[in-house]
Amino acid sequence: MTIGKVSTGVFIDGQWGEAASGARFDVVNPATEEVIATVADGGAEDAIRAIEAAGRAQNDWAKTAPRERSEILRRAYDLIMARQDELALVMTTEMGKPLAEAKGEVAYAAEFFRWFAEEAVRIGGDLTTTGDGKNRILVSREPVGPCVLVTPWNFPLAMGTRKIGPAIAAGCTIVFKPANLTPLSSLALVDILGEAGLPAGVLNVVCTTKASSVVTPWMSSGIARKISFTGSTAVGVRLLEQASQHVMRSSMELGGNAPFLVFEDADLDRAVEGAVAAKMRNMGEACTAANRIFVQRSVAEEFARRLAARLGALTVGDGAEPGIEVGPLVEEKALRKVQELVDDAVGKGAKVVCGGNRPDRPGYFYSPTVLSDVSAEANLMTEEIFGPVAPVVPFDTEEEAVRLANDTPWGLAGYLFTQDVDRGFRVGEALEVGMVGLNTGIVSNPAAPFGGVKASGLGREGGRVGIDEFLEYKYMAVPRT
Repeated sequence: MTIGKVSTGVFIDGQWGEAASGARFDVVNPATEEVIATVADGGAEDAIRAIEAAGRAQNDWAKTAPRERSEILRRAYDLIMARQDELALVMTTEMGKPLAEAKGEVAYAAEFFRWFAEEAVRIGGDLTTTGDGKNRILVSREPVGPCVLVTPWNFPLAMGTRKIGPAIAAGCTIVFKPANLTPLSSLALVDILGEAGLPAGVLNVVCTTKASSVVTPWMSSGIARKISFTGSTAVGVRLLEQASQHVMRSSMELGGNAPFLVFEDADLDRAVEGAVAAKMRNMGEACTAANRIFVQRSVAEEFARRLAARLGALTVGDGAEPGIEVGPLVEEKALRKVQELVDDAVGKGAKVVCGGNRPDRPGYFYSPTVLSDVSAEANLMTEEIFGPVAPVVPFDTEEEAVRLANDTPWGLAGYLFTQDVDRGFRVGEALEVGMVGLNTGIVSNPAAPFGGVKASGLGREGGRVGIDEFLEYKYMAVPRT
């Protein structure tokens, strides 16, 4: 599959077409700043047609045998894996991550389909008796109904499968808005699901440069029964307000400000590798990225030195080229934000151990950067960096480390490195986050429940509980006669 073979229209009721307005928008390769494709720029008219198609298809799709839904997802998994190289190249070209990392995301994305293929046939219920023995309590689980799915640009294939997989498995129809910065990977997924046998109307897709023109009609339609959104907390709050008007089920995977704690008894080599994984995945453009690195004072200088040596040796360039380890940021706006955060931190006393600049070349590149002596007043301590910048801050005691880690409105992921088992559990339990990496810099896995607490969102994606977000309970009282 090449970019030229990816369908780029709106997809409604099983058919590709142009947006009602006829408008299209450009997709740009962030490594070269060149236009690589144009995509239909949908609006309210397209959105209404899409949600109406999902509404019409809901009853029949909900009645589909679980095994049939399972087999569709399993076939889609096989098709994705068979096209891993081609899909990875599409992803790298539209959003910049190195090919090796893109191939990893393709496999990660496919695994959500395999996981939920298995969950589709395990949707259970219950049969009990009331305390007085007069009635049977029959509990079944049914699809929520048509779902609004909105995904971000940073993991363009995996964020789609993580939402689409459980919706299909549960028997829900879908209206889907991928991010306009990286729509091609998501659009490629549409044809794969069609090839796998997904009926018309079950999945409807509208890309747009103006999200509100599409999502607002979906939210106000009265047809949609659930919203699943991954993105910023500010947008999530607005969607929750809209969802309240129709009492819609809501899943929100929002911002993060992940702490990364290194205690003096940690294996420093292992901690450095964990920091590289937690910081540099996707060039730091991940909500789970290590945003604030707290290191016990006795080892802070050595840790910063080793981390700088490791990050400074990474090869920066076009992700489609062999041997590249760090690609560009997704757009000029992201690049400017990262530079502003670094300049602010340096202006408030931080020292640049490595990086701290933009390479002199086309594309939205930023050098992997380590900062030491970072002030608590620096903006990057309270804002998501979303770039390859690692601020190192010393701490003295375990209590101080926990306090600093929890001093944020967000609570998605946290990481800690120690060889003390008791400390590992104690600190892990004290961190106000939904996910903890203990001596590892990677927490995401389709078999685990992904999500956060506080301003990082509501609900969980993946794991055994991931399908619950798309199911309702129904209780039937049956007299015992």
